[in-house]
Amino acid sequence: MNILIAADSFKDALDTFGVCDAIAKGIQLANPNIKITKFPLADGGEGTSDILMHHLGGHKKEIVVCDPLLRPIHTDYVISEDGKTAFIELAKSSGLQLLADNERNPMLTSTYGLGEMINDAIHEGVTNIVLSIGGSATNDAGMGMAVALGFRFYDEAGQMLDGRGQNLAKVVHMEVDDEVKEALTKISFTTICDVTNPLYGSQGAAHVFGAQKGATQEDILLLDKGLIHFAKVMETISMAEKDGAGAAGGVGFGAMLFLQSKLCKGIQLVMEMTKFEDAVRRCDLVITGEGRLDGQTAHGKLIQGVSAKAAKHHKPVIALCGALIASTEDIRNLGLKAAFSISNGPQSLEQALKNTTQNLEQTAFNVVGCLE
Repeated sequence: MNILIAADSFKDALDTFGVCDAIAKGIQLANPNIKITKFPLADGGEGTSDILMHHLGGHKKEIVVCDPLLRPIHTDYVISEDGKTAFIELAKSSGLQLLADNERNPMLTSTYGLGEMINDAIHEGVTNIVLSIGGSATNDAGMGMAVALGFRFYDEAGQMLDGRGQNLAKVVHMEVDDEVKEALTKISFTTICDVTNPLYGSQGAAHVFGAQKGATQEDILLLDKGLIHFAKVMETISMAEKDGAGAAGGVGFGAMLFLQSKLCKGIQLVMEMTKFEDAVRRCDLVITGEGRLDGQTAHGKLIQGVSAKAAKHHKPVIALCGALIASTEDIRNLGLKAAFSISNGPQSLEQALKNTTQNLEQTAFNVVGCLE
């Protein structure tokens, strides 16, 4: 038997490489004769640039940019082997994980550092930039990114605004020099994300994701009004309503507006670029997984993408996850043969995160033991 392990990271617990290693160890303990192929994946969130470099080669460029609160931070992005493409991950400059719990406030955070990363890649001479925008700490519609790239935003008094969530509602005018626009038009941008939310409204960036970024209920209402106002001032209402415009606190929208970027489902693009389908053809069973499997997994998440590709080649898929919230109908609709939570008993979140490696190994061991 040839088992393909194609898993995502378990957020706050284990990166995708560690997840694949743990599952592989459990399989080997159950049956050392099984052939294992590890294929770490990502769907546009944290770790995507590292996944692409793992499969495609290239090198990291280390730089200093601003973090979400405009403090200097050391980070990196990936340049492809031919030097033509940069893989830039928003989470490495403007990510939620860069902030302590008491620092998280999307009224104050900015994507300015993301713009600095893009500028650096342009100066390196790339002609293609792939942005993965999961894991943001922001709700500024990409305004901070735009400021770093040379766009200027003004309030009613003619004062220049920096790019933060609280300033969206204050913008009345935008300016950008021709040389900035010209430089950006020479780059082909692709933005990958794993959500389909519009920019604003009940399913928009602020209402759906604001609380997890530290916003109060009052903040959420103000941010949503700010997003609506910003889209009107930019005269881009139809763009704001597109699927993915609300990704990363509106960076999906900002990427389309300021970079003329196309938006792609993260898992689809990653699978295409890494030739995942070739690995599926050669296996007998796929074991996938991510931290949480719920009703949203069917909407562009990694497990959904893996299941769809496996179904095309009539390969069964088993999913392992930290939290199994999906119903039997959800699991069936995803095309999974089965899904298992790796939790082995009552425990705190802290304990569950700490025991992720061990629990993945044990669950993989038990699952594969049933296949014999």
